Amino acid sequence: MSDRPRIGLLGIMQALYDEMVPGITERQAAYARTLADRLGAVADVTFSRPARDREDIDAIVRGFSAEAVDGIVIVMLTYGPAMRTIQALAGTRAPLLLANVQPVRSIGAGWTMDDLTYNQGIHGAQDQANALVRSQRPFSVLTGDWRSDAFLERFDEWARAATTVSRLRRTKVALLGNPMNGMGDILPDLNALARTLGVTVQAEDIGGLVRRIDAVAEADVSALVDVHRERFRVAADLPGERHAYAARLELALRGLLSDGGYGGFSFHFDSIGGDGRVRQLPLLAASNLMADGYGFAAEGDVNTAALMCAALSLTGTAHFSELYAMDWELDSVLVSHMGEGNWRIARPDQPIALIDRPLGIGGLENPPTPVFMATPGPATTAALVQVAGAEMSLLVGSGEILDTPRLPHVPMHHFHFRPAAGMETFMDAWLRRGGPHHFITTLGDDRGRWRRLTEALGLAYEEI
Repeated sequence: MSDRPRIGLLGIMQALYDEMVPGITERQAAYARTLADRLGAVADVTFSRPARDREDIDAIVRGFSAEAVDGIVIVMLTYGPAMRTIQALAGTRAPLLLANVQPVRSIGAGWTMDDLTYNQGIHGAQDQANALVRSQRPFSVLTGDWRSDAFLERFDEWARAATTVSRLRRTKVALLGNPMNGMGDILPDLNALARTLGVTVQAEDIGGLVRRIDAVAEADVSALVDVHRERFRVAADLPGERHAYAARLELALRGLLSDGGYGGFSFHFDSIGGDGRVRQLPLLAASNLMADGYGFAAEGDVNTAALMCAALSLTGTAHFSELYAMDWELDSVLVSHMGEGNWRIARPDQPIALIDRPLGIGGLENPPTPVFMATPGPATTAALVQVAGAEMSLLVGSGEILDTPRLPHVPMHHFHFRPAAGMETFMDAWLRRGGPHHFITTLGDDRGRWRRLTEALGLAYEEI
């Protein structure tokens, strides 16, 4: 199956223009096919024919549903009365994009009434947008020259968001044990999470993981330890037996997620430690699973684990994060967590260390832990904020990861993030809007992608 977004193009016009401008349907159909080919640079775009009446619209949208497209882009090939579309568009769950485009870039002195008719999509776009707003149907809008690179880049943002919505509706997150007691900003409303993001959460008991740990073959453990030694700079004082157990735990957890069809997971260290049958916290396992595309969050925070699944689909690589401390000299905040980190974001000029980590949390033996710094450059933060009742919003910030030296006495991944708004302004806004202490970091400026995702989900978007 292709990982490219699958998008249906609904090109709208009306039959009366055939009498005014003979051949207009064929002409505009050719324009729509050329547009679809252009968008095909970033997505698989389906276009069959212009929709000239309600029956056409109903049939084409039903076809998109049968094809399970990730999203529908609406293009006004001429003006077309918007009320014909409402029932069909209300009956599909696919995210909608109203592309406000026209065949040519500029208006010339030689234009005739025919040229005005070919290029009057803006007329229909206004009617269509108003109808969607009044019917409370979420949609995105993109105005631009469809031949430009900027238009294609913005369409790609929306198409990735549409694909992410489709994937989230099929995503399950595993919760091992219970969320951390007393930690209010991670407490989930599972119904709201399923209704808003489409993600379902399923509890898994620690006993099932323990049985898998016991069943892992020694040969598989040895092979994975060899992979770790190629991937990381393994500390000389990391006991081989402890490293082997971490590999065994990783294989068991990976099997649980794979067999259960999970896209993400979360565990709380007290659930692992309190069970009494697991020797280590699976910090190395969580790090490697994130690097392989699984969403993760600590402390039983399934909200952030679900958002991590969204981030991985939107951007390809995402890092589970927590704000640790502020630095007024660098105008930054230090981002870290106790050892679970996606080493895919690590700076390439420094080796990733795998250390024997003293850690009293959970009351277990030292967990082997990857230590690295993130790649300097532009970065984006995103957090799912659960506010009044089941209402949710997405809080997004932008800035840069600084090129700073590693803190030699901090035995876990860490990096300085300098917010574009300034550290104090950023923190004031983050706290005032209820930003939780767990969030997602992605490399690059991904604000546009997050904004498109919230539009597709009908979720409030707040940017710092």
